[in-house]
This record gives sequence, C-alpha cells and structure tokens, in this order.
Amino acid sequence: MKTHHATGGADGGSHLPQETAPRGTRFLPVITGLFVGILILSNILAAKMVRIGPFVFDGGTLLFPLSYIFGDVLTEVYGYRESRKVIWTGMAMLVLMSLNIWLIGHLPADPSWTLQAYYDGILMQMPRIALGSIIAYFLGEWSNSAVLSRMKVVMGGKRLWARTIGSTLVGEALDSAVFVLIAFLGAYPLEVLAVMIGSNYLFKTSIEALFTPLTYAVVGFLKRKEGSDVYDLHVSYNPLPVAD
Repeated sequence: MKTHHATGGADGGSHLPQETAPRGTRFLPVITGLFVGILILSNILAAKMVRIGPFVFDGGTLLFPLSYIFGDVLTEVYGYRESRKVIWTGMAMLVLMSLNIWLIGHLPADPSWTLQAYYDGILMQMPRIALGSIIAYFLGEWSNSAVLSRMKVVMGGKRLWARTIGSTLVGEALDSAVFVLIAFLGAYPLEVLAVMIGSNYLFKTSIEALFTPLTYAVVGFLKRKEGSDVYDLHVSYNPLPVAD
C-alpha cells in the first residue's frame, strides 16, 4: 500500500532511552484501548431497552457513537490500514466476550449462588446481541473508515466536518439496521424495531455532529504530537487484514 505522510520536524533533543514507541504511533495504543473498551461496554449495555420520549433504543446506543468518533480519528490521523487493524481487534474482543459469557452461563453454578436466572435473563442475551453487533459493527466501521479515507483524498484533506459526518451517515445506516434486525427480530414487534432503527440512527448521527468540535480538537492534537497525517493514496479498501 502506498501512503503519504505529512510529518513534523525532527526532535531537537537527543534520543531518550525510555522512548520506545516510534514517532507517529505513540498515542495509537491509547486510542485503540478506548475504542475497544467503548465497544465492549456498549454491547453489555445493549441488553436493556430504553425509552426517552418517543424514542426507543438499546442502552448501548448512548455510548456506541463514541466508537465512531474514535474510528474517525484513527482513519484521519493514522490512515485506513491502521484503522482496519483496530476494527479487527475490536471484532476479536467481541467474539471473545460473547464466547466467555456463553461458557460461564452454561457451567454449573455453586448451590450458594442463586442468581442464575438473572444471569440468564440479562447476560445470556449477549450472544445474539454480540452476533448482531459483530456483523453490524464490521459493516458500519469498515464503510465509515473507507468512506472517510476516500473523501480525505478527494477533498485534499479539507472540510474534516464533512468527512466525519458524511462517513458516519453511511456507516451508522448499515450499523443501526443490521444490528437491530439480527439482535431483536422476533423479540419485539416490527413497528418497535422500525422505531428502534430510526431512533438509533438519528441519535448516533446527531452525536457525531454535536461532537464535531471535540473531534477537531483531538485530531489537531494528535497530528501535532504524532507528526502524522496519512493520505491513503492507491490503497486497497479490502476489509480483510491482508498485506496490501
């Protein structure tokens, strides 16, 4: 893959022995950890249905939009290739979480522990929710990252607000519809599912728009500190983690 990096000037001081991360990736583990943590938490919170006024959505909807903001930051600063690695890391952790919740749910409980019914009623929803989330997350995050990356090249790096909101409109449309249908089809009437899809989409895209100033601030900070501003020229948008 050929990429262009707009890098800052060289450091004036001598190399420090404790400096182990190369310039341009020092904050990448932090962003990755926040991204994956928000992803896991939002899937656990999705076990509860929430109604605020006319809007109905799962509890994870309140937190999940932040993962798209971090996804935008990852693609804008580090490029599509690094963003794809983080997307696959998040998906692997979702699978691991779901398998462990399922396994613990089926292991015999100690006789003194009387909360199995509550565990089953709440956490044993997670495998289906996680399946819907895995598929929806992958489609949504991949399309969000690919659209933002391509728009950056076409726009010459200008109008970040248009790129973050535009890519989110595409990604969240796929994510909201696929997640609700896989996770809750049959559990709720179709009219409730339609309201959920619309509520999720409206809420998530609104959060992205409202958080645009914060996104600008974080992107600007990271570009200055990392000395990195990747343009994905001639990149393959293959979603699979293969060398390109």
